[in-house]
Amino acid sequence: MAWSTRQLAELAGTTVKTVRHYHQIGLLDEPERAANGYKQYRTEHLVRLLQIKRLSDLEVPLAQIAAMGRADEDPDEAIRVLDAELAGTIERLQRIRAELAVILRHRAPVDVPAGFGHLARDLSAADRSIIMIYSRLFTPEAMAQLTEMMAHQDPTDAEFEQLPADADDETIADLARRMAPVIRELRQGHPWAADPAAYAKEGAELTRETMTQMLRDLYHPAQLRVLRRVHSIVAESADDPHRP
Repeated sequence: MAWSTRQLAELAGTTVKTVRHYHQIGLLDEPERAANGYKQYRTEHLVRLLQIKRLSDLEVPLAQIAAMGRADEDPDEAIRVLDAELAGTIERLQRIRAELAVILRHRAPVDVPAGFGHLARDLSAADRSIIMIYSRLFTPEAMAQLTEMMAHQDPTDAEFEQLPADADDETIADLARRMAPVIRELRQGHPWAADPAAYAKEGAELTRETMTQMLRDLYHPAQLRVLRRVHSIVAESADDPHRP
């Protein structure tokens, strides 16, 4: 007895469309035809179709199934590759779940890069923008250092955020003077802060240009003057080991 395409598909738990697709891509051999032109499938076709379905259920891509050949050939290498891919997928999903748990626990914005969820509620809008851009510019090692740095809270942080755009020279100089020791200490404990270009993923020049534009867009002129003054103080300090 031979089976029609519909009968073969029903026996294998698939569809006529799928069977025809397997013929088209060379996974399933075409059977002989009866005098009336209808296909006549036999046991070998059903076995092959069940083999294809089993491997497909295991998420083996059709191209790999074709490369593996028939059931009597050694599929070990393809299975090992598939297992490694699945292990990577599981690890990625577990990492995502862990990040989602942090976001939910701290009610953090979902756009905050991994590792910053526990800090998100204390970050300003500018801080969040900065770390999003930095996560694209710098290596994971640099981002880990940045996490540690942002966990360090200092009263001058809030003063800097609240600094009026029309702050006078005396206010700017005073704030910069008090911020400088904090920045100096952070640089001493975090090499990335002293030499960001060494941790750049996209090249030193592009990184510098992006950071410069970012600061101009996120901070008003008075804040930029504070940052320039802080940089000058730290660079000139005899206590700064990174003095040029």
